[in-house]
Amino acid sequence: MRLTSPDPRRPSLTTVELIAMVGGLMALNALSIDIMLPALGVTGEALGAPGNERQLIITAYLFGFGAAQLLFGPLADSLGRRRTLLGALIAYLAATALCIMAPDMTLMVIARFLQGVAAAATRVVAIALVRDLVSGRRMAEIMSFALTVFMIAPILAPGLGQLILFVAPWQAIFGALFVMSAGLTVWMALRLPETLRPEYRISLNPASAWRNYVLAASHRMTLGYMTASSLIFGALFAFIASSEQVMAELYGLGAWFPVAFGAVALGLAGANIVNARIVRRLGMRRISHAALAGFTAVNLIHLAIALMMHPPFWLYYALLTLALMLFAMVGANFSALAMEPAGERAGTTAALYGAVTSMSGAVLGALIGLAYDGTVAPLILGFVVMGVLAIAVVIWTERGVMFGAGEPYGDEES
Repeated sequence: MRLTSPDPRRPSLTTVELIAMVGGLMALNALSIDIMLPALGVTGEALGAPGNERQLIITAYLFGFGAAQLLFGPLADSLGRRRTLLGALIAYLAATALCIMAPDMTLMVIARFLQGVAAAATRVVAIALVRDLVSGRRMAEIMSFALTVFMIAPILAPGLGQLILFVAPWQAIFGALFVMSAGLTVWMALRLPETLRPEYRISLNPASAWRNYVLAASHRMTLGYMTASSLIFGALFAFIASSEQVMAELYGLGAWFPVAFGAVALGLAGANIVNARIVRRLGMRRISHAALAGFTAVNLIHLAIALMMHPPFWLYYALLTLALMLFAMVGANFSALAMEPAGERAGTTAALYGAVTSMSGAVLGALIGLAYDGTVAPLILGFVVMGVLAIAVVIWTERGVMFGAGEPYGDEES
């Protein structure tokens, strides 16, 4: 199926290419995080930060990634999706080069923050592209397929990072990121059309940006699902930041850690495929609300076990994977529900959503991750707290009615 684009200079995208582009843009972010996981220990030691401080290599990137989306939203709504994205991809290449040259942990954290800032445009533009071309349950369906492509990165990235470490120093991992992002830049330059219609462009000035952010945040659906997403992303980021310490060190997986991490990501990809297949029939609310309740219940059971005993790895891994698969069925639908009221402010709303969820998730994830004490209890307790709070926010958002089937806006393509 071919999607109509307002850019006459380039051919319209097919649904398949749109999914591949959005998935590729989002995968760059996942690669930037997950390819580093096997190298956190050796990188931290090389840069003088062998303890929990090594987690800052992850959380500094996430915070920069979140904060900069507030800038890229107005840029994408003013300059257009294409120009904003290509400029940011070039900046990402420069920041990656700085990561390769970082001599100590301080400069590495700064370089990773800048890398996250540049990568922020990929998230804003990816979501805005989809919202420019489709809406309703069709948007949720395409986002689920794109997230499936995106999930290939966490499956392969840790293993790729480990393979690089077998034959080269940790700097080579950033070299691989440089090559991958250069290829993505060329693809976008050649094929990406401008999807923002000229009549929807918004003038670029602080007052206009502030007004549009206020308007985006003032809608109950956007505010509520953005807040709930922030909470559950806090749980995800806590898992990512502490996964190397828990699985590679606490459970002694060592070089097998990338395999275990990749299998978890494979479960998330499978959950997104299921969501894409059923969302048009069951609706975003029914699926995401049920998955959020299941996520919280699974983690409550896991916490009870962790408080009574040190869970064997097979039990910890099974419950963790199940919880994160349920999380995957929450994420795509909450994103679509938050974006549904956006209309012509899709770029600004996508930026606000991405910034709030990424920054809040990074802070919450860092707090949970830094509480690591040699047991899994702090991590699972964090999951439970985030799940309970997210349920409370969804109840407020839906005015006490959960599991509804109806969508507030049209389900047809725009």
